[in-house]
Amino acid sequence: MTSHSTLTGREIRLAARPVGEPALTDFALAEAPVPQPRDGQILVRNTWMSVDPYMRGRMNDVPSPVLPPFKLGAPLEGSAVGEVIASRSADVPVGATVSHFLGWRDYAVLDAAAATVVDTALAPVQAYLGALGATGLTAYAALTDVAPVHEGDVVFVSAAAGAVGGVAGQLARKLGAAKVIGSAGGPEKTGKLLADFGFDAALDHRAGPIAAQLADAAPDGIDVYLDSVGGDHLEAAIDALNVGGRAALVGAISGYNATAPVPGPANLVQIVYKQLTLRGMQVGAYLHLFPEYIAKAAGWLADGTLHTEETVYDGLDRAPAALLGNLRGANTGKTLVRL
Repeated sequence: MTSHSTLTGREIRLAARPVGEPALTDFALAEAPVPQPRDGQILVRNTWMSVDPYMRGRMNDVPSPVLPPFKLGAPLEGSAVGEVIASRSADVPVGATVSHFLGWRDYAVLDAAAATVVDTALAPVQAYLGALGATGLTAYAALTDVAPVHEGDVVFVSAAAGAVGGVAGQLARKLGAAKVIGSAGGPEKTGKLLADFGFDAALDHRAGPIAAQLADAAPDGIDVYLDSVGGDHLEAAIDALNVGGRAALVGAISGYNATAPVPGPANLVQIVYKQLTLRGMQVGAYLHLFPEYIAKAAGWLADGTLHTEETVYDGLDRAPAALLGNLRGANTGKTLVRL
């Protein structure tokens, strides 16, 4: 066991609840004393943290069955990795690298049971926030359990240049998809989908209606859809899904900054006519798949058959800008903050 004498750490606090699109003034950088770990706890010096679109919802004062709203004046939370620098737990020694959920700060004191020791020999430590973290697991669970891909399927992935979508398109291929279609914003991203992520077709949602582009790319329809966007993408996918088609609904970023209720797709009756399955998912329900998934994904990363990209911001003070950029689609791959 080791301990620290007096540490002061920086943290990002929620300064105001945004109306519509968040602004940098909704966040505040503050300093606070770091408490000593108690029995069964560890002190972690964070080295990387994740920002993700779902965090926008936690900035609202709206109850959720998944995660509570962020508290005004308190630090935000999210996935992070770091080095244990003090420990009062026999299970997690000083020097271990762990992942946990107290990001948005330099130092985190938490129960050892709430941290997971990660193997940095398998992959770079930040991979445990992306391809080997919750975003990678989301893609895996979505396409193996929620909306399983079968041999020969045509698969459509929205937000395909993002952290979940980029992994999902490649997993769909590994699971036997005959054709994988992705959507993204702008020619640079759609070019990456084709050149780097292995998609067969890339749709630029900024270039015109997504429904017409999807109809052109999949004239015989699609079998599986992974939805991170909602809105026009979900409506287009419902029209394109074949009889018995399946959709995994993992997010709806098109409506996260809405200030009024977002209208639903106008073609929901097609779910009845075509006997479709549209199923929402929360990755927390699939944590039991982590060992199985990491065993596979670490090998794919090592042999180069799983391509990943990162958009990195340097410094805790840049974390709010990283989140705002993520919500605007400025990222390719996983958005990370290097602390």
